[in-house]
Amino acid sequence: MNKRAFLKSLAFTSLASSASFKALSKTVEAYAHIPASELASDEDFWEKIRAGYRLKPDYINLENGYYCFIPQETLEAYIAWIREINYQGSWYFRTVQWENKDKTAARLANLFGGTPDEIAITRNATESLDTIISGYPWGKGDEAIFAHQDYGSIQNMFELVSRRYGVVNKIVDVPLHPKSDEEIVKAYEDAITPNTKLIMVSHMINITGQILPVKKICSMAKRYGVEVMLDGAHCIAHFDFKIDELGCDYYACSLHKWLSVPLGAGLLYVKKDKISKIWPLMAPYELDHPNIKNLNHTGTHPVATDLAINNAIDYYEKIGSKRKEERLRYLQFYWSDKVRDIPGIMVNTPSDHERSCGIANVGISGMDPGEMAKILMNKYKIYTVGINYAGVVGCRISPNIYTTPTELDVLVKALQEMAKSI
Repeated sequence: MNKRAFLKSLAFTSLASSASFKALSKTVEAYAHIPASELASDEDFWEKIRAGYRLKPDYINLENGYYCFIPQETLEAYIAWIREINYQGSWYFRTVQWENKDKTAARLANLFGGTPDEIAITRNATESLDTIISGYPWGKGDEAIFAHQDYGSIQNMFELVSRRYGVVNKIVDVPLHPKSDEEIVKAYEDAITPNTKLIMVSHMINITGQILPVKKICSMAKRYGVEVMLDGAHCIAHFDFKIDELGCDYYACSLHKWLSVPLGAGLLYVKKDKISKIWPLMAPYELDHPNIKNLNHTGTHPVATDLAINNAIDYYEKIGSKRKEERLRYLQFYWSDKVRDIPGIMVNTPSDHERSCGIANVGISGMDPGEMAKILMNKYKIYTVGINYAGVVGCRISPNIYTTPTELDVLVKALQEMAKSI
């Protein structure tokens, strides 16, 4: 089979050609006249979307932040890719593997920002961030800045480069309920010295769902000649933005989260003029690539996942970025607004709609978050995760577009009862 014939055969695994996807298209088209802000609360529409997911009846899943499992349309396409790659074997890897990966990376760049030679497909946000931190040209006494609220294993990578190169790590605190963007910007600015080389900022803090004013932070850092790396693990396909409009030098995301790609896909953006300064985490087949391929070698890997990124994009584009963002924000504030003023309940996420989207964190005064999560699961059949570090004490609540207000009513009732019991 030649390359042209093989690529043509791949069309049969396209999500757009499936009967279920055509049905989804008809559903979306029937509601296309409704603005995204209004459609966010149209349960007839979202019930049809929910029907495309296989949901466990054992509990209400409000822990989509770790992994947004994929809708049936994407799942079936992914399984078809696995079968096709198994059928093609080494032929695929030695012929069209890289061409297909490049096309997928180009599509990600077109949708989420950057140029194709600035976007790499990695395995997750952790790998993307560690590639930059470990490959940065550190010198003894150089300084890095990050926050106590940042992802734990990434803080540990900064600790490792501190041990290895003598880097000085400066850790700041991000306020849970900031009075202004400037309050957050100042927290990072006050930590800058002439030795500061890199600032890491969570675009969305994973434990609270707070969205930080990253454009303003990047603009501030630029005035000092300091580079910025954004941890956007939860951001792509969660709310609408373009990476290259943020002003950052590096950006990382896990595509298995809100884009709903099968497990094992992440994204790394490196601004074109910064690529050559980063040492590769793993040596590429050919040294000194002029583009991001120099940083993107991981050896033989499950290419079916790379191919399924296209199917996940098909699904995301059909739902629509603004429709999804508005739905996720609607669901979060549907429940969080109902409990913010109840004595004994602490919502650890700002009430300003521009400072969060689908994720929020809630705690019960005097209750350990682990115990809280256990009660929610055992008594109320709600699955979530307890968080207890960096001043955040509570459970992270992360619904997805298939979640219903009725399910969130169960959460609200549970929180009310738990608060009364303390």
